[in-house]
Amino acid sequence: MKRKPEYFVLRSLLFLFDIDNTHDDAREKIIVSKDVNDKEELAELFDILMKPEFLSYSEREREWCIETLIYYLEVDDNFDAIFTKITTYFDDDVEDQRQFMQVLLECLARYQHEHLKDDKA
Repeated sequence: MKRKPEYFVLRSLLFLFDIDNTHDDAREKIIVSKDVNDKEELAELFDILMKPEFLSYSEREREWCIETLIYYLEVDDNFDAIFTKITTYFDDDVEDQRQFMQVLLECLARYQHEHLKDDKA
């Protein structure tokens, strides 16, 4: 049975970048070294920090994250409810929140596809 999309799923994903997350100097340096408004640098940031975290989730949880992102992008959400509730290590404000979430979706879908492909090998 599919779970319904929930905003807390997205907030949980982005908690990795939140100042309230456990203090980690190495992670903080990686985060501030990337331009979150540049799609390629954002994808690099996700590859470094988000991929291992995401792949630690169960397959069902990973699917829920992806489906939730798809849902909120399809209903044309602006994601203010997420970005106004977190304080990140990002040097700059996220200028285009939908683009940010689109890049996140593309990365998560790629991680999921690679993981499923590896499982079949």
